[in-house]
Amino acid sequence: MRSLSTTLLAAALALLAACKSAQPDYSKELPEGAPALLPLGPGDRRPDFRADFARRAEILPALDHSIAWTKKKTSARHFPIEGVTLERALASLERFKEILTTSKSAEEFDSRLEREFTVYKSAGWDGRGGGVLFTAYCTPILRGSTVATAEYRHPLYALPPDLLKGPEGEILGQRVGNATQPYPTRRVIEASGMLRNKKLELAWIADPIDAYIAHVNGSAFIELPDGEMLKLGYAGKNGREYASLGKALIDAKELPKDGVSLASIRAWAKQNPAKVQEFLNKNDSYVFFQPIDGNPHGSLNVPVTGYRSIATDKRLFPRGALTWAEGRIGTEYGAELGRFLLDQDTGGAIRTAGRADVYVGVGDEAEKIAGATRQEGQLYYLFLKQGGMPAP
Repeated sequence: MRSLSTTLLAAALALLAACKSAQPDYSKELPEGAPALLPLGPGDRRPDFRADFARRAEILPALDHSIAWTKKKTSARHFPIEGVTLERALASLERFKEILTTSKSAEEFDSRLEREFTVYKSAGWDGRGGGVLFTAYCTPILRGSTVATAEYRHPLYALPPDLLKGPEGEILGQRVGNATQPYPTRRVIEASGMLRNKKLELAWIADPIDAYIAHVNGSAFIELPDGEMLKLGYAGKNGREYASLGKALIDAKELPKDGVSLASIRAWAKQNPAKVQEFLNKNDSYVFFQPIDGNPHGSLNVPVTGYRSIATDKRLFPRGALTWAEGRIGTEYGAELGRFLLDQDTGGAIRTAGRADVYVGVGDEAEKIAGATRQEGQLYYLFLKQGGMPAP
């Protein structure tokens, strides 16, 4: 018979193991064939949509972008997904717009949505709706130049001609003669200088962390020495897997696990300039840019809207769809979500049902918020009830 102390120790260890196993793993893939969207049952808590009715004017631009994209003939190739047909996706967006613009009060708006729409919860990190990790991204405003100088030494490149893309924009690799091979990693691109002096440099940045931030966000506005603003949007990437700089710094014990933010990474880089490039090279992914007018575009090739566009894993979730996010953006700079967002983008790190990335706009404040956002919440999708679908 075991002693009481041994029994208590075993129980404590079992409890500790259970707690560890219950820790969310947001990078966990759903089991093959498992649904990414779970319809709310009669007893499940339904979000209260009334609060966002007062901000309905903010919703309309992003909503119109999703409607326009869903009406394109090329959108049909992405449906059905999660049992949602193209017809249902478009009808849901158009009906939501009608309800949003014709309701006389928040209460009427909410009750009409409850009557006509089915609400689905993201399967989340555990496949059972356990939660989503929200991060945020932005368009930073960075100091730079269109010519290389002693100060501005880190280039942002245009899409190289030897990078092959498929019809959906997927990266096929590097063209080498008549063959195709994986495109080189960040480390090889940087070390070899393979893109230098090929008229691909769009801008030069002084700070390597600033250049890296442009890569992570997929866009940047560059403030030039003469005061002009050069706007750069996403053009493509090398097709390699994204790896987090923050995680690399934690793993190497350069930063504490609970102390990683964009501000702490910048501070670390200033204190450790000799280590910066080595840690940047741990991320194989490399992004290419193109000049743009207006706001950056997401993966649907429609403009993303601050606090109204969201990036998810497009292998799992319907493109352009109406979502509702519950959680928090930022820390001391941020605010509660509790708002409608349109699913209009994807990202290198957003590869499971347990991840979502909210676009928070342009500039320094947006960068602070994006750099401080890593919060668990819930993500919901809204589609018209099958019986409420209009006739073909």
